[in-house]
Amino acid sequence: MTLNPAPNLSDSVQLSDSVQSTTQLESETPTLDQQIQAFTRVIHNIRAALDLETIFKTTATEVRKLLEADRVAVFQFDLSQDWAGSFVSEDVSPVHPSALQASVYDHCFGGRFAEQYQLGRIQAVADIYEAELSECHVQILEQFQVRANLVIPLLQDTKLWGLLCVHQCQGPRIWSQREIEFVRQIAQHFDIALKQVADVQQLQYQLQQQKALTRVITRIRESLNLETIFQRTVTEVQQLLKADRVAIFQFDRLQDWAGKFVSEDVNDAYPSALEQQVYDHCFGEQFSHFYQQGRVGAIHDIYQQDLQDCHVAILEKFAVRSNLVAPILQGKELWGLLCIHQCSSPRNWLPSEIEFASQLGEQLGVALQQNEHLQHMQEQATQLAQAEMQAKAAERQKMLTQTFDRIRQSLDLATIFQTTTAEVRSLLSAERVAIFRFNPDWSGDFVAESVAPGWLPLVGVLPSIQDTHLQETQGGRYRHNETLAVDDIYTAGHQPCHVALLEEFEAKAYVVAPVFQGSELWGLLAAYQNSSARQWQADEVDLLTQIGSQLSMALQQTEHVRQLQAQAMQIAKASERQAALATTIARIRKSLDIESIFETTTLEVRQLLGVERVAIYRFYAGGGGDFVADSIVSDWQPMPPKNPISLDHDFLKTTKRGKYPRHEMFVTISQGETLWGLLVAYQNSQPRYWEDEEVKLLSQVADQLGVALQQAELLEHTQQQTEKLNQALKDLKESQGQLIQGEKMASLGQLIAGIAHEINNPINFIYGNLHHVNIYTQDLFKVIEAYQSAISQPQEQIEQLLESLDYPFLCKDLPQTLTSMDVGVQRIRDLVVSLRNFSRLDQTAIVPANLHDGLDSTLLILQHRIKPQVDKRPEIQIMRHYGEVPLVECYPAQVNQVFMNVLSNAIDAIDDAHQQFPQRNPYIKIHTVTLANQVVRVTISNSGPAIDPSVIPSMFDPFFTTKDIGKGTGLGLSISYQIIVEKHGGKMGCFVNDNEETTLWVELPTTGLHSTGLH
Repeated sequence: MTLNPAPNLSDSVQLSDSVQSTTQLESETPTLDQQIQAFTRVIHNIRAALDLETIFKTTATEVRKLLEADRVAVFQFDLSQDWAGSFVSEDVSPVHPSALQASVYDHCFGGRFAEQYQLGRIQAVADIYEAELSECHVQILEQFQVRANLVIPLLQDTKLWGLLCVHQCQGPRIWSQREIEFVRQIAQHFDIALKQVADVQQLQYQLQQQKALTRVITRIRESLNLETIFQRTVTEVQQLLKADRVAIFQFDRLQDWAGKFVSEDVNDAYPSALEQQVYDHCFGEQFSHFYQQGRVGAIHDIYQQDLQDCHVAILEKFAVRSNLVAPILQGKELWGLLCIHQCSSPRNWLPSEIEFASQLGEQLGVALQQNEHLQHMQEQATQLAQAEMQAKAAERQKMLTQTFDRIRQSLDLATIFQTTTAEVRSLLSAERVAIFRFNPDWSGDFVAESVAPGWLPLVGVLPSIQDTHLQETQGGRYRHNETLAVDDIYTAGHQPCHVALLEEFEAKAYVVAPVFQGSELWGLLAAYQNSSARQWQADEVDLLTQIGSQLSMALQQTEHVRQLQAQAMQIAKASERQAALATTIARIRKSLDIESIFETTTLEVRQLLGVERVAIYRFYAGGGGDFVADSIVSDWQPMPPKNPISLDHDFLKTTKRGKYPRHEMFVTISQGETLWGLLVAYQNSQPRYWEDEEVKLLSQVADQLGVALQQAELLEHTQQQTEKLNQALKDLKESQGQLIQGEKMASLGQLIAGIAHEINNPINFIYGNLHHVNIYTQDLFKVIEAYQSAISQPQEQIEQLLESLDYPFLCKDLPQTLTSMDVGVQRIRDLVVSLRNFSRLDQTAIVPANLHDGLDSTLLILQHRIKPQVDKRPEIQIMRHYGEVPLVECYPAQVNQVFMNVLSNAIDAIDDAHQQFPQRNPYIKIHTVTLANQVVRVTISNSGPAIDPSVIPSMFDPFFTTKDIGKGTGLGLSISYQIIVEKHGGKMGCFVNDNEETTLWVELPTTGLHSTGLH
């Protein structure tokens, strides 16, 4: 900034022209001894003092005294204000004005003279009016009454720090060379003093930084509150660095490097940044990796740095001119920034300040990790406490559940009360738990208790308790289902009579919960602490309340049981009779034999009614009837009546409850809508008054007999229908299986024959021409050899062609290729023959067939399943043991179908066995032999698991299979059996030999199929 007046200090940097002769100078200047003495004193003072003000003052005094000048002053530049400055020390004659603290600004100093002063140039002016100085410069000097001056630059390292000015105010003065040199040497030692003091100040500043860092570390270790650590840190750093703002910025990781300032200490002249949301869209790309590496950003002037406009705008928002930013890392992640702002002006950040900020950032990162660890520890502690509470609650709940179970397990109130009081006293660790029951007048008695040793019992000892409050209010608060907990009877505000009653119970603290029976207050459940007062916990009070509720349920349950027992006494006889009836009905329903039903029914009803005879009478369709079953006592002989039973009787007059005494009782038995017969009960020894329940019972039995008759008739009809349906179903299944398999094999045969036919034509063409191609090839080779013999020197073009074709290799490989093609075509022809042999589409009639050809054709078709299966099993070994067998008259395609089914099942069994026994070598054995009576036998064995002997009788049934769902239809062996047995008059079976091999065998007659008519 520029202050008025603004004297010019440097219009000239050369010596004034008005310099007197050397002799004159020598005579008017101090002696050399005086200079040396003064110089020595100045040097001593500079070295002895570390305070610049003392050095400046002492030096100015010594120099003015030696040079007899009017003023000697030290001028210091303020580099932040374009070479403006002020006089910071002086020694001046009393008659002249002081220049201390006078601000001086020379607008042309920086451009014209700063560089020359930095090179050590000295200005000596004998007379300001004779030195051709500019008018503004003269005015500045006149302000301080200067007439002549001597100016020597003061350097700090290589930078211009200030000026040492010697002023002569009384008049002109010619400065001698000795004076100039003297002052120059003084200035040089000033330079040393400036550096020395700067070094000391830097050390002191670093020491202060280190102390501040130590205090921050100490606070981090002492405090567990991040907010406190942050606030104390920014305050101390702001005071130490004399910055305008020190703030801590925290990133919001969910918002792409956006964030806010969470703590700051700011100069009152500048706006607060606290809680200000900041988002720099280019931060993540340009700066995040920089700070994540732990590097510190120092900007001396935001307008002199190559910053993005958006970044400058954000800094301007907080009036920042210069800033120092250190990262705060939480582990390896960038948590935030420590921001130190200089708002008033640019600032050159010292290396020590940058290092200090970096260390502070690291320590704040330590605080974050420490806080994170603390939070983790607190969370673990909370979880542990919760787990302990849950464990405690779970244990209490477990014990409470056990108590509930014991209460529910008993229906005896005394046992329930004793169990409850003991369990509750154990759960609550109380010294007495008692159950109190109200009387009709709301007095009451203790009916059960559990008391710790050393305390007097209450049950059976105290008389009925007359609590006037409970009697007047008919239960007080307890009738509203409220629980009362008192920690100390002497501080609870009880009436003296109430306290006296509790003292009689030896209680000092208690909890009372109501016990209801239905909706009526039955009594109280109380827990007492006798030895001292006790603070009851909420869960303890809740536990007692829950047990009180369970007692209420137990009382209700006991009352309900009592009522049920009374009802049971009333209906015991009826229940017993009904149970017997149910047994009788159940026995009727279990049997489907009508005679057995009649026998069982008559016996059960006779015993149930306690009569002498029970009989069943059946009506005939043409009239009349007969007894078909009865049950009589051992000493009474059955005697059918002489006359048929009549439904018309002469009844006696009523003599007992409106009923008639009779010797018999009967009810009708109906079969559907038809009257079938009668169920009769006899009491021959004397007349009997038959009860309504007895009549009802006999009627129910008769109804069940009618149902049984219907079931028997329905069963007979159903059995007949079932036999017919089973036979029809069997025939249908066989027909369906034959149709399905026949259609499948016909389609397969047509497909195989078609494929064989289509392959056969081109293959025969190729096979027929391969021989000619081979001859033509040999002829061509002979022609080429003749040409080679006739032409000893072929053209270059032909040689190149022979070389490119690799003619020698072609001559060798082409015959081999033709031979390989011949072998391959021959194999295809063999396969076609096998396919045709298997399908036998051209032999649908009965013809003599070679069974070996059929077996070989089938094996060839199944070759893809016989080959090794990758990662499953090795190749199946086929062991052929063919005997001398004649041709067999048969349907070749159908016989081949049988071989296909049997061999396919053998391969399936081997695949299943290999999963269980991978070390077993798979094989299939085929034996053919001619038996007597012109019969050929074929047996096929395999290395698969031995079949269960219990399965063999069912294995040829339609749709029977032992394979998993989806892997078999159950038709293959059934159809094979029909083909061999029904169509060829042969035999087919299965057995397991001594080697645990499952063997299927087929026997076919060689001749006679036409004569049997089976086809």
